[in-house]
Amino acid sequence: MTAARQYKFSMLEKSAKIMLRRLGIVFVAIGVAAAAGQAGPAKAAKRAITLDDLARIRMVGDPQRSPDGKWVAYTVGTTDFEKDKSDSDIWMASWDGSQEVRLTSDPDSETSPRWSPDGRFLSFLASRGTEEEKKLGPQVWLLDRRGGEAQRLTDIKGGVSDYAWSPDGRRLVIVTSDQDPADEPEKLEGWKRKTPAPMVIDRYHFKEDREGYLKRLYSHLWLFDVAARKKAEPLTSGSWDDVRPAWSPDGSRVAFISDCGSDPDRNPDTAVFVVEARPGAESKRLTSREGPEGSRPAWSPDGQWIAFLSGDPPRFSAYNLNKLAVVPAAGGEQKILTEALDRAVVGPILWTADGKNLIFLVEDDRVVYVGETAFSGGPVEKLTTGRRTVSSISLGADGALTLLSGTAVELAEVDALEAGTLRRLTHQNDALLSGLELATTEDFSSKSKDGTVVHGLIVKPASFAPGRRYPLLLRIHGGPIGQDEYSFSFEHQFLAANGYVVLAVNYRGSSGRGSAFQKAIFADWGHKEVMDLLGAVDGAVAAGIADPQWLGIGGWSYGGILTDYTIATDSRFKAAISGAGSALQLSMYGHDEYIRQYDLEIGAPWKTTDLWLKISYPFFHADRIRTPTLFMGGDKDFNVPLIGGEQMYEALKSLGVDTELVIYPGQFHGLTTPSYVRDHYERYVAWYDKYLKKEGS
Repeated sequence: MTAARQYKFSMLEKSAKIMLRRLGIVFVAIGVAAAAGQAGPAKAAKRAITLDDLARIRMVGDPQRSPDGKWVAYTVGTTDFEKDKSDSDIWMASWDGSQEVRLTSDPDSETSPRWSPDGRFLSFLASRGTEEEKKLGPQVWLLDRRGGEAQRLTDIKGGVSDYAWSPDGRRLVIVTSDQDPADEPEKLEGWKRKTPAPMVIDRYHFKEDREGYLKRLYSHLWLFDVAARKKAEPLTSGSWDDVRPAWSPDGSRVAFISDCGSDPDRNPDTAVFVVEARPGAESKRLTSREGPEGSRPAWSPDGQWIAFLSGDPPRFSAYNLNKLAVVPAAGGEQKILTEALDRAVVGPILWTADGKNLIFLVEDDRVVYVGETAFSGGPVEKLTTGRRTVSSISLGADGALTLLSGTAVELAEVDALEAGTLRRLTHQNDALLSGLELATTEDFSSKSKDGTVVHGLIVKPASFAPGRRYPLLLRIHGGPIGQDEYSFSFEHQFLAANGYVVLAVNYRGSSGRGSAFQKAIFADWGHKEVMDLLGAVDGAVAAGIADPQWLGIGGWSYGGILTDYTIATDSRFKAAISGAGSALQLSMYGHDEYIRQYDLEIGAPWKTTDLWLKISYPFFHADRIRTPTLFMGGDKDFNVPLIGGEQMYEALKSLGVDTELVIYPGQFHGLTTPSYVRDHYERYVAWYDKYLKKEGS
């Protein structure tokens, strides 16, 4: 399936843990290698971060340790601003941290590195070759560690979005999507023209960002014989998606996640299934709780149990908090292992070699740590500590963990975790960071008008002087599920380098503070969140940090939505930037991709008209807005369609409030074209400077 569809299904699995409509992240694959300078007698003076550093940041991801434990493969994302193109290559680092070796350098991206069980091959996904070959989509390629160029292994129409090696290394289970007949319109029955055929839509959920209008095309599992090459046979089929396959330890079965229900569009019901690894075998459903089951299933070493993530009932899909659960692989009653943990468990899930413990990630109040719990039950032990965010884990045969982790002043790199101690394996960004004078990021707490204690982060310029008040930017994350955490934020660092204090608030609806905190805004948008945001600004002013005369606000996705809500509630802000937001929520019904959430949380507009009008108050009370506001968005966004920004731009324009609308051609919900990414940051600073910088400052 396409990357967009895989992300869509991932949202179903996690019940929209991070809702793209409200995501406050602008997706960027950035970085071009920064050459390390020659060592000199004097240490060079550090400098502030600039937009040019976007081209120097290297995004490290997806670490995978080799079976012999000697190497870790990983990806490095870079950007060429001259060509306006991003790239991803495969690297590997030695386990002792002494070597880093680049393995691929093709101009087209390589992702998803995976070692064959015997360690002879390193596989990856890539779209290479002629234009016709690239149209097939990503395929599995093999690098023989004995030497030579990478060879394409699969040749499957629809491409490969995910795959896994069988324990004996003889087969792959792959995820691929159904073919769209519209890709070859001249072959469509009754349509012999070269022009695209009319799109016929009959699905309840019929739109998805990046994927566009949805037809009845789904993703399924196929078996691929590595030795025979180009021999693939279907393992699953149906009018639903089957994803995230995992082989049993003996290679006889495959567990996977499927939304095999009577109407997956209307009633998403993702569950854990298992199927014998042979064509024609019948899949067996293992889980039956109401709510989504997600993450890649994880088999116990003896093959008797399968661990997975279990979510909340469907009506709470936008505020889901996953628990770690297990179910017998042969079928039976499932049990929750983290019932007492009021925090979200995040995959992947790992079993220790003896099958006694499970290891996973936990999202907890501005950090993400590695947790471990006993299969027999008990508390969750923290394996990592401090103000750090871990985003990926894998477990070696020796019991050591490989992590991808970072902090507010360290871009994510690969670490080894041995005996409770982190040891850095990669150093892709050391040269860049050693020359930068970065802003400081600290915990920040405030109390809202109703007494709720809210947590967040405050980012202070490197030259911050205690006792001096600064212009403050309230930058709002999206989601709403998600949190501002101790991970490197180019946006926050860049804005601080331009003289601003940046306030990031984990308002009610955010993750990291438990289930009740997440669900507090259910069917009540723009109320408690705004109260929390304003309370935090009051706290920054009371602390003597923020100048109350020079306050700015902004965010992307739900951050943009909350910007609209906040400036329609309070006129204290002198400048606002609303990216990919909306205010007339009623107009989103049937126009964006969130029809399930609307019907389950808000209700049909003809039944709950008053509620729809209530949550649309920024548009209907646009005449209360005095804040000059910049609206931004992509013209192909199906997540929060551009109409959301257009409507508010037109309203403020009609009212005579300073406003601009910036439209990025060909962009979806997140900006990916490098020049547009750079442009939107430039416009951030220009807009805020125009209204928030005092004369002479």
